[in-house]
Amino acid sequence: MYIPLLLILQTLAPAVSAIGERKNVLFLMADDLRTSLGCHGDPVAKSPNIDQLASKSQVFLSAFAQQAVCAPSRTSMLTSRRPDTTRLYDFNSYWRVHSGNYSTIPQYFKSRGYFTMSVGKVFHPGIASNYTDDYPYSWSIPAYHPPSFRYEKQKVCKGEDGKLHTNLLCAVNVTEQPGGTLPDLESTEEAVRLLKSQAGGSDPFFLAVGFHKPHIPFRIPQEYLSLYPLEQMTLAPDPDVPRRLPPVAYNPWTDVRKREDVQKLNISFPYGPIPKDFQLRVRQHYYAAVSFMDAQVGRLLSTLDELGLADSTVVVFTSDHGWSLGEHGEWAKYSNFDVTTRVPLIFYVPGAATMFERRRESFPFIDVLTQPEYSFMNEKVRKNVVELVDVFPTVCHLAGLGTPRPCPDISFQEELCTEGRNLANTFQYKETRQNEEAVSFSQYPRPADTPQVNSDLPDLKDIKVMGYSVRSWDYRFTLWLGFNPKTFEVNVSDIHAGELYILADDPSEDNNIYTDSNHSVIMRKMAGLPPTVSLQTRMKLQLLYLTAGMKTSSGKTR
Repeated sequence: MYIPLLLILQTLAPAVSAIGERKNVLFLMADDLRTSLGCHGDPVAKSPNIDQLASKSQVFLSAFAQQAVCAPSRTSMLTSRRPDTTRLYDFNSYWRVHSGNYSTIPQYFKSRGYFTMSVGKVFHPGIASNYTDDYPYSWSIPAYHPPSFRYEKQKVCKGEDGKLHTNLLCAVNVTEQPGGTLPDLESTEEAVRLLKSQAGGSDPFFLAVGFHKPHIPFRIPQEYLSLYPLEQMTLAPDPDVPRRLPPVAYNPWTDVRKREDVQKLNISFPYGPIPKDFQLRVRQHYYAAVSFMDAQVGRLLSTLDELGLADSTVVVFTSDHGWSLGEHGEWAKYSNFDVTTRVPLIFYVPGAATMFERRRESFPFIDVLTQPEYSFMNEKVRKNVVELVDVFPTVCHLAGLGTPRPCPDISFQEELCTEGRNLANTFQYKETRQNEEAVSFSQYPRPADTPQVNSDLPDLKDIKVMGYSVRSWDYRFTLWLGFNPKTFEVNVSDIHAGELYILADDPSEDNNIYTDSNHSVIMRKMAGLPPTVSLQTRMKLQLLYLTAGMKTSSGKTR
């Protein structure tokens, strides 16, 4: 394994003199969690512990992942580099040897005297993190993975026939599961143990905890289903495939189709649809999984409080990407829509985050099974668009460390820099207006212009088209462009399809107003740009050209 001299020097470096002034970090990440939380205005979700945290924190309502699949998104966030820089679009490479030896968030903290720890799914396990969760670069001790996770894809779900299956819907009696536990329960226990071991220590700590839920299968304690009676569940407001959706944009939710209970439904490929009664059950189980995960967050926050660490610890809560629950006729992630790229992003900063209240915050555990409702109140929510690449510089600033410098346009040789921006600079001010200049960039690869069996997760060698998407306050604009997986080059002149949604009129992104005539407009407008202009800049300019004269959500005309 390649270990550069810089890493060795960082590992041996003594803690700096200002350590006593620095804050600990508790970094919490859910898996496949869309913004289905009370603090995001979801009327169905019961998430009292996360809502309690959000009520005392800075909450970003429009935060977006850079690719809606686990390994690329997590690698992008933890390195603060976009997928085109990490060159990870699948699960099959390790960025340090594949593209560049980039520093990660925990590695940066470790190099500055922090004791760094990983529990559960933080990095994506396997090749994408060198089979070590990037240890010893990022972590002071080897990462912990819950032993019971090995059963996640085995026949542990009791079906209606009384037999065990590999089902999508998998609410269980925990006492009957192997080991009498579940992965997130084990991860929470280990994280509690580590918090207790660090209480009163002389060195600051960075503890990352990655929950496996609400990722499928929905293997959760069966009692959480009671929070969401099936007769009260509703279908997605737009359960049909939009008429003008380009076929390349559609994900055929192949991993969902592989589950035994879904296979019994004999659903046609690629568009389905799933029978409505089963759709309701999927939505019920997803929300129940969110509430189960919320309970684990509550246990960690209450432990932080009980140990007297809440006043000295920054808490970050986010997700790697979202998940479709029937919107556009889609399930799972694997697309560029809001439901799959939009994520919760919450920063709790003792003192700074509660500057208007100036009182000690506490986080009593809320049992969601008996107290599911929590009245979220916070005037410090922010609606302007931000990205997960912003997390690295922001958490560094909040903890009292210097922030990495911005990356140059080409940064493959830069070990430490950020392609995001420091959001902490906005914390002391209330958001008073919409920032039409703020945008997020997401992307998703496809093997072809029409849905294939590998459309959701194409290997690098099979990628032929890359969908680049710009999300602003008023619009989502996506171009599907030709892509060469051998050279990692995108052909900006090879436009396979386009999407443009006016969010004020179409917040669910169901009415694509992009037309073939827009192709020629874009080509003509872009012809004079030098080839050195970045793709992000090109996309922003193209969006401005396409929307010139359109009414925005503020009533202004571009």
